[in-house]
Amino acid sequence: MQTQNNQNKQIGFVQAQPPFDHLTKTESKRLEQSIETADVSLGTHILIQDGPPSHCLYIIRKGAIRLVRDGQIVEVLREGEFFGYPSMLNQKSPYYDVVAEEDTLIYCIPEQTFHALINNAAVAEFFLKNLSKRLHSASRDETLPLTENLTTLVGELISHPPVSVSPTTTVAEAAEAMHKAWVDAALVESKPMGIITDRDCLVRVLAQKLGPETLVKTVMTQPVKTFPVDTPVYAALVFMLEHNVHHLALVRDGCIVGVITADALLRHQAKNPLYFMRRLEHSDDPAKAFSRYALDVAGTVESLYKSGLDIAQIGRIVANLNATLIRRLIKLAEQELGPAPTPYAWIVFGSEGRMEQMLLTDQDNALVFKEDKPEYRRYFKSLAKYVVSGLIQAGIPPCPGGYMATNWCRPLNDWMNLFKRWVSTPDPKALLEACVFFDFRSVYGELSLEPLERILFGTGKQSIFLAHMSRTALEFRPPLSLFRRIRDENGQVDIKKGGVAPIVAIARFYALEAGMRSRSTFKRLETAAEAGKLSREGAENLSETYRFLLKLRLQEQLAEIKTEDALDNKIRLQSLSTRENRHLKEAFMVIRRIQESISQRF
Repeated sequence: MQTQNNQNKQIGFVQAQPPFDHLTKTESKRLEQSIETADVSLGTHILIQDGPPSHCLYIIRKGAIRLVRDGQIVEVLREGEFFGYPSMLNQKSPYYDVVAEEDTLIYCIPEQTFHALINNAAVAEFFLKNLSKRLHSASRDETLPLTENLTTLVGELISHPPVSVSPTTTVAEAAEAMHKAWVDAALVESKPMGIITDRDCLVRVLAQKLGPETLVKTVMTQPVKTFPVDTPVYAALVFMLEHNVHHLALVRDGCIVGVITADALLRHQAKNPLYFMRRLEHSDDPAKAFSRYALDVAGTVESLYKSGLDIAQIGRIVANLNATLIRRLIKLAEQELGPAPTPYAWIVFGSEGRMEQMLLTDQDNALVFKEDKPEYRRYFKSLAKYVVSGLIQAGIPPCPGGYMATNWCRPLNDWMNLFKRWVSTPDPKALLEACVFFDFRSVYGELSLEPLERILFGTGKQSIFLAHMSRTALEFRPPLSLFRRIRDENGQVDIKKGGVAPIVAIARFYALEAGMRSRSTFKRLETAAEAGKLSREGAENLSETYRFLLKLRLQEQLAEIKTEDALDNKIRLQSLSTRENRHLKEAFMVIRRIQESISQRF
């Protein structure tokens, strides 16, 4: 292989490749002075498997390079891709034969220069971080500033010391104490600690025609919800959404040091999810509130995404907003139909059940009721119709497959028989329905679904069922060619079919095998590693791959909303940066490796 100094020729190409686009002027000058070029002809061996270590980082300028292990072609690299650095960093023999697939021009960064450039944090992060860390960084858009209201510690929002009253204080005295301190809540020194708010005075006292002499202990909320003072604001936001509270007592070293309100988090009211939730709950014109729901959710998601909030947290927030909408619709239905004749539960599944939905897609819901009588079936059919229609009005279209409460409205015993049949006779239809419904989550109602949970919990002992379920984890494959190039259709890749769906199925499979009750894909992968069903590295790589793929899809869908295109799961490879393209390929390879492992077991 012949090399020659090439200080100026096309140096801009290398400096345009991540991470070299982050070099300082001094570092760029050093790179320019030391970089070498090489023309290699078809069939030339650049590195030898188990041979001498590499002493360069190689960058392909034109042409192609193939990686060969034990005589088998593993991968083909093309323009802009790197090789040689793992061997150089570890000072070990190359793992592959590196052979020119065609006449190829490569750039060589010598070992001494490379180690000097590692002092640059961006270069070090790219080459030294493991795959899960690289994908984690890639899932966060560093060009988007993290806004103060989401990333500051929640304790920084405390503006007044807490006001406390005794349980035997009258409501009038408590209101006077709050007024003097310019706060809208007071702690009640009871065991456990309680709280009374200005809203309690309005709803629980005046609205109930009680007098000012009413004792605080009869109208307070107990126990008060508490939260660590040193956690980020976004965590408090999610907590308040999930627990449907408007005041949080903040704790440091076991002592309450202040109380924050939902209003303290309403920095951008039009897009803030707490404000959005309250508007849904208390709107005087529900029809108007519902008609804007889809647009408001899209605006909220875009705002949260631009604030830098983690994809997983955005999914939880949207899930809580959707649950609030469903609860409001159910309450309106009960006002029209009368109270429910027997306990029931409204359940959601799919991405909604896993709390991983971002922008609104189609409905996935069902209804479970306890006692079975003809008149009960008629009641819940009517309730299902009311709520499903309301969701359609809110901009959430019906499920094309019919997985909605209008079709899936059954007593608990029927559901138990269905779950048992899906486990005992896993034919293709049963497997499909099991995959749909086994991600269920109750969002409203008092009926315990523990009998269904127990059936799910026991599937890990059903070896035949698990073997069939393993197929669902292999049904969709990443769009990679034999030589690990991304296969596209008209420049596009279906990221759900090729990436998101396989990871969801893999995580579900491991969760069932381990007998875990987790619904979240992230939690399932984490607990699968804890249970020894999946390696820690495999779980971390899949989690960060999932986060990265969800980020890419959301990024594309937000762009589609602006251009009023129909939302889909396809991304245009041309719209991705060089770094994103590289990470996408790595992400697909992670999925393929895990699928190969499952395939060998079953």
